[in-house]
Amino acid sequence: MTTGSGAAAGRTRPLLLLPPLWALMVGAGLLITGPAATRWPLSAEGDVNAWFAGHRTGPATSVSEWLTLIASTEGVIGVTLVCVVALVVLPRVPRWREAVFLGASVAAQSALFLFITLCVERPRPVVSHLDPAPPTSSFPSGHVGASVALYGGLATLAVTRLRGPWRYVAAVVLLVVPPAVAVSRLYRGMHHPSDVVGGLVNGACTLLVIGYALLAPRERPAPAPAGREGARPPLPRSAGSADGGVRGGRRVVVVRHPLACAEKLAQQVRDVLVRHGCTDVRWTSTTAERPCGDLAAYTAAGRVDLVVVCGGDGTVRACADELAGSGTALAVVPCGTGNLLARNLGLPVKPAAALDRALSGDRVRIDVGRVSGDGLAPTRFTVMAGAGFDAVMVRDASPRLKASLGWLAYVVSAVRHLGDPPMRLSIRLDTGDVVPRRARMVVIGNVGALQGGVPLLPDARPDSGRLEVVLLDPSGAVGWLAAAAHLLRGMMPSRSRRPAGTGTRGTPGAPGTTATPRTTAAAAPARRLVARGALEYFSAVHVDIRFAGPQAREVDGDCAVEGTRMVAEVEPGALLVQLPRSRRPAACRPYLRTDPAPTAAPAPAAPGLRCAQSPAPADGEQGDRHAGPAAPVRPGRGTPSSPAPLGRKP
Repeated sequence: MTTGSGAAAGRTRPLLLLPPLWALMVGAGLLITGPAATRWPLSAEGDVNAWFAGHRTGPATSVSEWLTLIASTEGVIGVTLVCVVALVVLPRVPRWREAVFLGASVAAQSALFLFITLCVERPRPVVSHLDPAPPTSSFPSGHVGASVALYGGLATLAVTRLRGPWRYVAAVVLLVVPPAVAVSRLYRGMHHPSDVVGGLVNGACTLLVIGYALLAPRERPAPAPAGREGARPPLPRSAGSADGGVRGGRRVVVVRHPLACAEKLAQQVRDVLVRHGCTDVRWTSTTAERPCGDLAAYTAAGRVDLVVVCGGDGTVRACADELAGSGTALAVVPCGTGNLLARNLGLPVKPAAALDRALSGDRVRIDVGRVSGDGLAPTRFTVMAGAGFDAVMVRDASPRLKASLGWLAYVVSAVRHLGDPPMRLSIRLDTGDVVPRRARMVVIGNVGALQGGVPLLPDARPDSGRLEVVLLDPSGAVGWLAAAAHLLRGMMPSRSRRPAGTGTRGTPGAPGTTATPRTTAAAAPARRLVARGALEYFSAVHVDIRFAGPQAREVDGDCAVEGTRMVAEVEPGALLVQLPRSRRPAACRPYLRTDPAPTAAPAPAAPGLRCAQSPAPADGEQGDRHAGPAAPVRPGRGTPSSPAPLGRKP
């Protein structure tokens, strides 16, 4: 067991790197001012300073003055104090660790700077100076080091502590400040190029050390199994246990995407399975021709109790298509680009941790969608299917950027298509009338949140027995801004965190909504118009969309051939998924509709879903809006126990 003093020692141990950092900086300074001073490139530094001095202009000088001000001692201290106070006072729970990190980074960098200048003496460049020369040495640049510690620290907090895609924009803006300050110090004749490089190194290294000491997570070691070392693993729990977790002795098939799941991650998956007593494990790798590997052969050859999918949404979709209606549980190891299903189901971001928590949790039934169209073979999806802007964004995303930037590659692709013309379409929901529309994008979703928690379909939930539809048709820049503002407002922490699918739709009297009780799948489709008409929402069991011309289409992030029609419908509760248990109090947990469990003991539910072993509320009780039996579907639409045939499926 780790004691409090041991944990504190673990936190402060990285600070022992600061003295060696000071020694390295002093050594570099003595080398620059001594033996290497007459060697290239140091011998050419005077020419660089002379070039900047000879190209000074009025506007550039004004910009350099502003940069000098925000990186000066007074400016850095003032901004640091304001940010530290804001971190302690503004959040609901004071961010003490973040405040200490920011203040300590600036203070440690300043202390190192002063100690370095005591040991290294270097005169200022021999050009006209636009600032009074301080008495300290020119090496390293204090302005540059302080700006790295302050604005780099703020960028670190923006990325690690904020939510939403805009945090990366804020981080990029903050990270531009230190290089700009470095150029301004050269422009104003206050430092040599090697001085500003030394300032960048000093600030960055100090920031890394303090950040590792104060912000890096400390994982507790896994408890050692009971018994003496080398003993056999404990016997698996009986099948009649009330625990919904995976028990040893069952057959497990692991479907691995070889690119998304590297060998290191594959070994972590093996270790997690062994810890949970899974000894009969078969592995199969995916290919372009076989997106779920040999899963079909394994399921046809004999009983498979659990399928572990190591890949992205496309691999999960292929496996879900094979398992829907079979009663075999699926566990997701999120290691793809988007991992939208895992995010919407509340799984941890780290793949091995997601599997570990899922195997300790419950088996939950969720819906899947079934989509088809001209040239699009009938297939199931677990996340979203779409056409238009959404599909071309997926289609044109650079594979190289996806490998390096992850889902941000989709953002880069989306910017290229903001000016694409809208498409004309007609949409029919359930047995309603055909409605003409114009839109840039249409998305049919089983779940609603995108990367970064953007609530594209805020009323979607994976066990509602319905599909949610959104049409995006912004009018000019104002429309795009209105749509973006509406989606970003849904991400704000101040907004109430209602479970997905419990929105204002179906609330009588709610402005801009249609009162539609969602107790059965035969209920009339709901419609909602928001963001100045840029976003239009629908809800239905069966969706039939026809386009005026061929449009790009995608299913769970995989590109499909262009076509003029998309037909989608829901299969309620068709897929059994292994999910973590919720830590929320039982009073805050909605019910989960799945197959009745053989045991009477209720188990906690996964976030936003109803628990497999929790009974639906009795008639007259106040329960979830979807409480009760699975939503009925029209004849011929398929049910979890007897899904409609999909070609190769029986």
